[in-house]
Amino acid sequence: MDEEYDVIVLGTGLTECILSGIMSVNGKKVLHMDRNPYYGGESSSITPLEELYKRFQLLEGPPESMGRGRDWNVDLIPKFLMANGQLVKMLLYTEVTRYLDFKVVEGSFVYKGGKIYKVPSTETEALASRPPLNPEIAKCLSQEGP
Repeated sequence: MDEEYDVIVLGTGLTECILSGIMSVNGKKVLHMDRNPYYGGESSSITPLEELYKRFQLLEGPPESMGRGRDWNVDLIPKFLMANGQLVKMLLYTEVTRYLDFKVVEGSFVYKGGKIYKVPSTETEALASRPPLNPEIAKCLSQEGP
């Protein structure tokens, strides 16, 4: 590459993407690169499932019982975008929201101690979870609203 750039950003984590977007919106010529074959750095979401197995050097690959690899999207770290905050303002300013899709997910799961656990997302699931919820939290969930 024999082009000239004002800024070179290495990595595609959230911080690097926001920095790259801000520089670009402000008229800078930006080269944005990552050594990984996917975007997002340590906060990426990996799909298909086979890529996750490769990343963690699991030679056997996902079992057939897990279905198609493209049906899975695994976050390396949990992510939530609060509806009102600096992050949302930066995403709107850089117009990166043109490339974002917000979707309802069927469930969240965590991997701990060699097992996969579903994160309760409804009152019924929370009250039936094992280990049981803190008694004070369970009490709040079971009470009627105001």
